[in-house]
Amino acid sequence: MKQSVHFGAGNIGRGFIGLLLNESGYHVTFLDVSDLLINELKARRSYTVELVGQEVTEIKVEGVDALNSKTDLDQAQQVLMNADLITTAVGPNILPLIAKQLASVFEAKATNKVHQLVNVIACENTIGGSSQIYNALVPLLSPKAKSYLDTYVGFPNAAVDRIVPNQINVDPLWVKVEPFYEWVIDATAIKGELHIEGMHQSNKLEAYIERKLFTVNTGHAAVAYAAYQKGYATIQEAMKDESIVELVSGVLHETGALIVAKHGFKSDEQDTYIEKTLERFRNPYLSDEVSRVGRSPLRKLSSSDRFFRPFRECIDRQLPTEHLEITIANAMKYNNPDDDEAKKLQILIQQNGQRETLLEISGFSAYLKHIDAILSKL
Repeated sequence: MKQSVHFGAGNIGRGFIGLLLNESGYHVTFLDVSDLLINELKARRSYTVELVGQEVTEIKVEGVDALNSKTDLDQAQQVLMNADLITTAVGPNILPLIAKQLASVFEAKATNKVHQLVNVIACENTIGGSSQIYNALVPLLSPKAKSYLDTYVGFPNAAVDRIVPNQINVDPLWVKVEPFYEWVIDATAIKGELHIEGMHQSNKLEAYIERKLFTVNTGHAAVAYAAYQKGYATIQEAMKDESIVELVSGVLHETGALIVAKHGFKSDEQDTYIEKTLERFRNPYLSDEVSRVGRSPLRKLSSSDRFFRPFRECIDRQLPTEHLEITIANAMKYNNPDDDEAKKLQILIQQNGQRETLLEISGFSAYLKHIDAILSKL
C-alpha cells in the first residue's frame, strides 16, 4: 500500500484530502499540533465525513494513523521518510514551517541514497502553494540534498475547492462538507505516476487556479462583506437577499469575462460555472458563517489575492469593474471586532485615512483613478 502523510487534521484535511487519499488506496497518516484531534484519531483510527445536500451521505474513513507534530518527532520523521506522497491543508502561513520539518527528511534521504519518487502537494487557498514549500525548503538544504530534491521530489501546484464551514459536532472527528469538490494539479511537475480518485491533472493549471480563485473565492468573500453590512450571520441567509445576489453575480460576470479572455474558457462554460458557484453558496443544508468567509480582510485585499488581482487585470483589458469596486469598498468597511486583521484594517484607516490605507495594502498606486472609484463607493 502506498504511504501518504497529510499535514493538517482539521476539517479540510479530514473531509477533503484525507478522504480522497483513503478512497484511492493510500494509507493516510495525519500530522497536526491539535492534541484533541490527534488523540482521537490515534484511539479510533477512523472518522466520518458527512456530505450535506438534498441527500445526506455518510462516508466512514478507516485505517488512518495520526501523529502529534509537537511531541511525536521521531515517528513523524520516519513516516515522512517512507511517504510516497506528502500533502498539506494548514494555511499558507504554515508552509515555511513544514519546509523546515521536511529539510531534515530530504537530507537524510539524500545521505542514505533512498531512490524513491515523492510528490509534495500543498492543498491551500493560495497560488503556487507547493512552489512556496519548495522555495522555502531549498535554502535549508545542502548541495547534495538539493540535487536529490530535483531528481526524486515533485512539487506540483494544485487548485483545491470544497466548502467546509466552521462547525461544532458532538463527535470532534465528524466533519460535514458539501458534495461538490475540485482538485486539479499541475501534471508537468509530477514525479513518476500519481493516481488519486477525483483528482484532475492538467497542463494548464493556472487557468483552473484563477477560475476557482476569481469565481469561488472572490464570490464567497463578496457575499460575506456585503452580508456583514446588512447584519446577516450566515452566507445562506445573505443569499436570500436579492440585492446581494445581484451584486455577487455582477462581480462574477466581471471576473468571468477576464477568465474567458485570458484563458480561453468558453463563455457558456464560464456562465455555467458561475451559476453552479452561486448554487453552492445557497446550499441550505450547510450553514457557513459570514465571520469565517470574511476573515483576514488584509490578506484578501492584498495585490495578489481575490480582489485586486482580477481588478487590475480587468482594468488592463478594459473590462468592467463596477461590482468589484463596490465589493472592495465593502471589504474596507469590514469591522468585525473578533477578527484581528479587521481590527488592524480599521486602525490603519483611522491613522492614515482610507485612500492611503487602500494604496498601502493593495499596492495599487499605478491605478489612482480606480482607487478613487472605490473610495467613492465607501
